[in-house]
Amino acid sequence: MGIINYNHIEFLKSAHTINQLPPDTGLEVAFAGRSNSGKSSALNAIAGVHRLARTSKTPGRTQLINFFQLDQRHRLVDLPGYGYAKVPDTIKLHWEKVLSDYIMQRESLKGIILLMDIRHPLKPLDWQMIEWTGSQNLPIHILLTKADKLKKAAAQTVLVKLIKELSGYEELVSLQLFSAFNGQGIEQVHQKIDEWFEIEKNS
Repeated sequence: MGIINYNHIEFLKSAHTINQLPPDTGLEVAFAGRSNSGKSSALNAIAGVHRLARTSKTPGRTQLINFFQLDQRHRLVDLPGYGYAKVPDTIKLHWEKVLSDYIMQRESLKGIILLMDIRHPLKPLDWQMIEWTGSQNLPIHILLTKADKLKKAAAQTVLVKLIKELSGYEELVSLQLFSAFNGQGIEQVHQKIDEWFEIEKNS
């Protein structure tokens, strides 16, 4: 049994700027990824709540930092998707600044779940996110989403390849296969988030 009941999650608030964030207390795990990574679908699957995070056929719809409360002390955070070409440059720059400030300054942030489409992993902005988190000594757990789109052996091959590419980041970066469509990897994500929360709880 995990330390968190993910089905009890509730929307807390949205923020467009750093100044609108809730108080920097308790513990948070944030979800980040490119706009086509399937982030909203993954968050819905992990929480076990349909339509918790808004999904859209148009990537880049999430333009706010959305906070979801698991209990009085623990939160999941949906960060704006990045890398969508049709978003105006002014919005891209705003998102980048907000993401950077949040990752660099947020004391309650204990880890990042970074989502990547297994068919298009480790793009330049994904590497930038890994560098940001590394500079803060912040752990990152990569979900290779849409794993159901590949055959099992092909998906495993991608996983092994990326583990090798990230060989210099073992202390902070972990990876797994994930599918919101068939539920693959949900329990593993729960265990990782529980681990981050439990470390703080027992420290």
